[in-house]
Amino acid sequence: MNTTFKLATAAAVVLTISACASKPEPVEQVQEQAPVEVAEPAPAPAPVQAEPTAPAGPLAGSLEDFRVNVGERVYFDLNGYRLDVDDQEILKRQAAWLSSYPGVRIIVAGNCDERGTREYNLALGERRASIVKDYLVSLGVDPSRIDTISYGKERPIAAGSDEQAWALNRNGFTQIISGATTS
Repeated sequence: MNTTFKLATAAAVVLTISACASKPEPVEQVQEQAPVEVAEPAPAPAPVQAEPTAPAGPLAGSLEDFRVNVGERVYFDLNGYRLDVDDQEILKRQAAWLSSYPGVRIIVAGNCDERGTREYNLALGERRASIVKDYLVSLGVDPSRIDTISYGKERPIAAGSDEQAWALNRNGFTQIISGATTS
């Protein structure tokens, strides 16, 4: 029995060794890579509340609108009261603006430079105011909406006694007296 026992022990040892010596199943090789960082999406920016914006430029129908976008003065030559092409363009814009705002009333003032007598300049200023009014009426402005006045040399807009000041002071000034938009 001794031999059988030896053989059985030897067989058990061989089986145990062969079981340990068996080759493991091949494992698929995976290449190691550096870890990839997954960035979390940035939070969406909070919606910006737009501040109410003031309208660009003057309020439509206002005194400032008339002054800035239309023009309130035409200029005359020395001792003259004739409207040139530039003056006519300004008066066409005035007539268009006035037709858009039929409740507006105006006064046209005739002005002169400081040269000449008071009486002469008052008469010349009246002719200047009248020619402006007549042209506006010819463009469709109701004459009942237009008053005229001559200030002669009494209300200069430019100080000085030189050609530049005199040229500025020879004008027809359209002033809104009522009906303009306010605020």
